[in-house]
Amino acid sequence: MQYRHEWKHELNYLDLLSIRSRLRAVAQPDPHAADGKYLIRSLYFDNLNDKALREKLDGVNMREKFRIRYYNGDPSLVRLEKKSKLNGLCAKLSNPLTAEEAQRIVDGQLGWMLDSGRPLVQELYCKMRCQGLRPKTIVDYTREPFVYAPGNVRVTFDYDIRTGLRATDFLDPNCVTVPAGDAPILLEVKWDEFLPSVIRDAVQMPGRHVTAFSKYAQCRIYG
Repeated sequence: MQYRHEWKHELNYLDLLSIRSRLRAVAQPDPHAADGKYLIRSLYFDNLNDKALREKLDGVNMREKFRIRYYNGDPSLVRLEKKSKLNGLCAKLSNPLTAEEAQRIVDGQLGWMLDSGRPLVQELYCKMRCQGLRPKTIVDYTREPFVYAPGNVRVTFDYDIRTGLRATDFLDPNCVTVPAGDAPILLEVKWDEFLPSVIRDAVQMPGRHVTAFSKYAQCRIYG
């Protein structure tokens, strides 16, 4: 598992316009994004004691969370992901799922997972059985991604963050989501061994500091 550095900054709309303009001069839009952006829908997992949420809010140094995700309303390619944090560094593991497999997980039909041949699917099965992980809530948002090859840098703007409250049927295009309170625009910067100064300068704004903002935690504000 490769750990990467990560910065997060909470922005307002004027910050977004300024940083976006500077990034366009030095970085490239993610080639996989249509018209420079895409829609993300994730379904996060937690247990009855809200372990993932509480560890995030308490700033636990080593933690993990599981989610299922797809893009632009297209469930033909669904990803199961585990995001891990250790000493401020982050790492992500991923396995593909079919839409049918994702729905079976949501429905609690788990027996197939152990024989799936996919390590992350098998790990989620064990933690659903032993730790009581269950689908918790849907998180929707829009993302604008930029990439910069030196340092393997990825810069993203996330906004229009919406919560499914307690809804878990994330394959349903008619599933109702609502704005997740007064959620900010979120800037995320990820890199490997070094952050080039040209990117460091492009994303800096006076008075903006690194934050520990969590879209999942924000989407749990209503329960």
